[in-house]
Amino acid sequence: MISLLLLGLVLGMRHALEADHLAAVASLATRSKGMRGTVLQGAVWGLGHTMTLLVVGGACLLLRAAISERVAAALEGAVGVMLLLLGADVLRRMRQRRVHLHVHRHADGMVHLHAHRHAPEEAHDPAHHQHAHAGFPLRALLVGMVHGLAGSAALLLLTLTTLSSAWLGVAYIAVFGVGSIAGMAVLAAVISLPLQGTARHLTGWYNGLEAVIGAGTLLVGAWVLYNTSWLQNLLR
Repeated sequence: MISLLLLGLVLGMRHALEADHLAAVASLATRSKGMRGTVLQGAVWGLGHTMTLLVVGGACLLLRAAISERVAAALEGAVGVMLLLLGADVLRRMRQRRVHLHVHRHADGMVHLHAHRHAPEEAHDPAHHQHAHAGFPLRALLVGMVHGLAGSAALLLLTLTTLSSAWLGVAYIAVFGVGSIAGMAVLAAVISLPLQGTARHLTGWYNGLEAVIGAGTLLVGAWVLYNTSWLQNLLR
């Protein structure tokens, strides 16, 4: 049983590396002002992902039920639409108000990379420095919950065919979720490195990287949507 749960932990960490997850967290990272905020975005994405896996997967396991193919396809389609919206939002924010970044020191001695947006023709407003540090990233939680819904069907099928005990299945899903939280937090830290590196040296490079992230998220969203069974049936 311990070996099986350890396997669930490793698979959960690997699960975080899937293209649609990477695209979602990369687009969320463009809203963060530093590595700490980006890692928080990734960890909270994993938390939302785990919450829906536990609620939906746990309920189905305990009731010995399954998610229909039609519902699973609809949830995958929802992920595709969500990624399209996230990518479009990144490009909209980049086009509407360019990012200006510099190292900023607070009165309490805290130093971090400060980012704010203003149109090129607008003068820099010192009031931008009077800001509160990022709070709980609710958007990342909601995005993770949608991803968890879409992934619950496949994980549930694997759990139902592998484990005889419903409670062991719930424990497996919980450990899998912990692995996805850890994996996405680490992945978010890696994503933040080029963002922070370009921000410290040249704002133009940061804006270019932001454009790549936005366009990439749009492409992954379109690919996910294209591969859903209901759209494939529609195109035949």
